[in-house]
Amino acid sequence: MTVSPPASPADLSASAARRAMREGRLTALELTRACLARIAVRDTAVRAWITLNPRAEAEAAAIAPDDPRPLAGIPVAIKDVIDTADLPTTNNSPLCGTNRPGLDAPVVQILRAAGAIVLGKTDTTEFAACGRDAATGNPHDPARTPGGSSSGSAAAVADFQCPIGIGTQTGGSTIRPASFCGVAALKPSWGLISTEGVRRYAVSFDTIGLFVRDPEDLDLLADVFALPPAPPVTAARLRLGVTLTPYADHLEPEARALFADLAARLAPVADLVPVDLPEGAADLDHLHRCIQHCEGASAFLNLSRTQGTLLHREFHDRIEHRTGFTQRQHFEAYDRLAQLRLGVEAQLAQVDALIAPSAPGFAPLGRGPGNPLFNALWTALQLPVMNVPVPGHDLPLGLSLIVRRAFDRQLPDLARRLMTAL
Repeated sequence: MTVSPPASPADLSASAARRAMREGRLTALELTRACLARIAVRDTAVRAWITLNPRAEAEAAAIAPDDPRPLAGIPVAIKDVIDTADLPTTNNSPLCGTNRPGLDAPVVQILRAAGAIVLGKTDTTEFAACGRDAATGNPHDPARTPGGSSSGSAAAVADFQCPIGIGTQTGGSTIRPASFCGVAALKPSWGLISTEGVRRYAVSFDTIGLFVRDPEDLDLLADVFALPPAPPVTAARLRLGVTLTPYADHLEPEARALFADLAARLAPVADLVPVDLPEGAADLDHLHRCIQHCEGASAFLNLSRTQGTLLHREFHDRIEHRTGFTQRQHFEAYDRLAQLRLGVEAQLAQVDALIAPSAPGFAPLGRGPGNPLFNALWTALQLPVMNVPVPGHDLPLGLSLIVRRAFDRQLPDLARRLMTAL
């Protein structure tokens, strides 16, 4: 089933809505009310939200038509592992139902300073890690998962409930839900957007993720978050590397068919060259899991010691190292990853970007977060990754576009060029 945009302002991207506001064709209140109306109609099926902001309409009404801020009056969804001073941060955990942070996380402060309206908090896998799944359904087929852990943020944007969603990624929690839900998303280079005030899982990987429906909105958000300038890709014809990663055996038929046809589909704009990742790249998923689980054991040790059975068994297993990793292996994994990052960066310097699968295939049935195998390697390498939705399938399917660290601003323009062909 394809989600059809409503005939209302909720259909607009953030950039288009801002243009309409500047031209006097739309008010922030009209946009906010349209988003809330869409939620009211669809929430029973999609269930993207844990908490809605009861002051959203009042905040929108206070936005002047000539407000110059880049996100003035734009409703934004915040993943419920990110602190908000005026709304609970539950982490989708029975331990945090009454948790009221004293301050907004810096990412929220920046959004509010840019004029954004926090529409509410969106559902997530418990602590964005493991344990309890989000209740959210995929807007294209509610029997299927939207992906995790940023389940609600991806689904809310895909279902026209708001134009921008904020999530996180420690393994594949932004790019995989974007692929499953059919939206554009950016997992920035590690460390470019502060994760202070965000529930920590693995500090070497934790990254803020950005969901939109139009790549133009990623340009807007790049300015809001002061992402560094990057050299423009000026070639009239792109040279793109393609890899199915060392895990190609795990691809579903629909993903295999997409990549088999990709050179023909992109022929008007790009030449595709196969890329074999450096020797040892097959270990990337193992290295990622080692560091993620060991850093996660430190992050959740306090809850394990104080909350007992209220903390899901999966967290206790990781803390007790029942996943098979030692802290010594954890430090050795840091060194291996540093070497692999240099090798992959050298390969990326030879192409305008690298293309890889965003997920094994279509969103599976159920509420599980999905397999992060095609995301975790790029997260481990700390690279910027953008999901580009690919039309023409029964369910959403995406590809990952990858560039060098700190070259994040190249991705929206590259995506637009590919989307003209796709």
